[in-house]
Amino acid sequence: MKILILNGPNLNLLGMREPEVYGNRSFEEYLDYLREKYRNVNIEYEQSNVEGKLIDKIHETGFTYDGIILNAGGYTHTSVALADAVAAVTAPVVEVHISNTARREVFRHTSFLSAVCVGTITGFGLNSYELGIQALLGRIGNDR
Repeated sequence: MKILILNGPNLNLLGMREPEVYGNRSFEEYLDYLREKYRNVNIEYEQSNVEGKLIDKIHETGFTYDGIILNAGGYTHTSVALADAVAAVTAPVVEVHISNTARREVFRHTSFLSAVCVGTITGFGLNSYELGIQALLGRIGNDR
């Protein structure tokens, strides 16, 4: 099984950025934990602050990988282009957020991605990614 974790803008600052919201652990540290726990899953990781690079990565992997876990950061609330990319590929995409976006600023309450993803996981800190992996593992062999 091959899964891509794709992080959007400012998520490269995890561990340094707003620790009261995002915690004080870097994503790379957490990724080591995920790879150790899910040894039977090939977990690839990419982060970009550039919308077009995120779209390119979805296009590149969305027809050959078993799933994508996408935290589009602020693009979640603004990018029709990212939503179109997710809708265009065959791999199931799980939208994840570290914080509970419904408890944050009003502009974060709208996601352009939710309608084109197989599911959304929010508010469980970095564990949102692990829940995303579990969701994809549960979908293998099931209809999308």
